[in-house]
Amino acid sequence: MYFAALLARTEDGWEASDTELDDVETLSDLADLAREASPDEDTVLVLIEQEDAWFGVVRVDGEEDPRIYVSDAAAAARSSYGEILLTDELLGREPGDEGDDLDALDLDGTEDGESDDEEDEDGGSDAAAGSGEAVPHGPVGDAEVLDDLGVSEKELRSMSGDAVGEIAEALGALDVLETVR
Repeated sequence: MYFAALLARTEDGWEASDTELDDVETLSDLADLAREASPDEDTVLVLIEQEDAWFGVVRVDGEEDPRIYVSDAAAAARSSYGEILLTDELLGREPGDEGDDLDALDLDGTEDGESDDEEDEDGGSDAAAGSGEAVPHGPVGDAEVLDDLGVSEKELRSMSGDAVGEIAEALGALDVLETVR
């Protein structure tokens, strides 16, 4: 189950709207959607979460490039919405250098039935060690994306469960978020 919402900062405080991501195929599409939510080029946050698996924050400030934080890149990589956020730049890859994505993901931590212990002894799996294309387990992106709004890097990295609710509460926007949930 996914939940996605836009929080736009206005003169009157935060305004929330739920958003449908079915027509969003790229980060650029998502940034355009966020910009439409704020005609005055104020800060807009796109908050996306998949129940207890991962969450993402995309911050759009006017025409600046979006800033992105994803709590667990490997979990997000298994999600069509997560794939939108996991750009080559965010993952430290050369643009367009897709590699052999399915082999590189090593999503379950084992390869061809090997146990995790065997991989640790020989230095890790070939996909993770060799290609550099594996999606990392854990957070990626700009963990300071909400610092100036009162959510520190440490707080953001420690969030789990209802992270979107925790973020909204820290911003003083929980009530408006709950109206669209």
